[in-house]
Amino acid sequence: MGEKVASTYIDLLSDFGFKRIFGSEPNKALLIAFLNEIFRGKKQIIDLVYNQNEFPGADREQGTIIFDLLCTTDKGERILIEVQKSKQENFFQRALFYGSRLISSQIPVGKRQHWGYRFSSVYVIAILDKFILPQALSSHYLHHICLRDRDGGNFIYDDFGLLFIELLKFDKQEQELETDLEKWLYVLKHISTLKKLPLVLRKSVFERLFDIAAYVNLSEKEKTMYDISLKHQWDKEGALLAIRNDLIAEIQEEMKVERQEMKAERQEMKAEREEMKAGREQVAKNFKEMGLDVASISLAMGFSEEEVRLL
Repeated sequence: MGEKVASTYIDLLSDFGFKRIFGSEPNKALLIAFLNEIFRGKKQIIDLVYNQNEFPGADREQGTIIFDLLCTTDKGERILIEVQKSKQENFFQRALFYGSRLISSQIPVGKRQHWGYRFSSVYVIAILDKFILPQALSSHYLHHICLRDRDGGNFIYDDFGLLFIELLKFDKQEQELETDLEKWLYVLKHISTLKKLPLVLRKSVFERLFDIAAYVNLSEKEKTMYDISLKHQWDKEGALLAIRNDLIAEIQEEMKVERQEMKAERQEMKAEREEMKAGREQVAKNFKEMGLDVASISLAMGFSEEEVRLL
């Protein structure tokens, strides 16, 4: 792939951009604001601590941009949140695994029998960038999944949840933005293509975000890190594109062979039908030569009487 010109603002969905905006203590107010919009009033986070900032996954496909957060709400609740941004196989199973890991990490060492399974709320939040979930969910872009009774519909336990944001399903334009959550998602998707802060985003939290995300405000070291991050992303996308093109070419070749085989089969079937028809005609001719009447030949061979006369 060719070199790309740096934009006015960094791509927040790149590894570097995502970590710069959401993964550092000085910018945690931005992450708090974003999380509160995702929870839509269910939880109101007032503070958070990064338990483990950017750690590698269990395998290469998992990715590394994961934030393990201990949050405090306005009601004094302590909730554990894991934020992910990566494409994974068995997505739901992995999300459940990460959530259960956050629960098991709360078991007090040597005091399990007195623990009584009293653990803080746990949520796994995943931002899906260039893919959508394979499972059949609603057409909406935000999904909050929790434990509830399948038949009765009642909530069984509402403090363990999976929150998924499918950015490909969010297609609102600047003039259509209404809620702050919509504005956040619009920024995530489009900031790298913008030249300045849109009027609809004239709010302190977004002004702060755009200031941090401005490419000119990066140090020379940060610019190098960002450029390398983008290059890795472009190389990966280029490799995936090449694989996809190879697969498409392979599928097209297979379809071409199948079409040729189907055409050959149709021609063979046509030849067989013509051969069978010729055989029936010959039998009908033999019957005529034997003096059998036209009506009887027509009934016996399936020809019309006119066809029999023309033989």
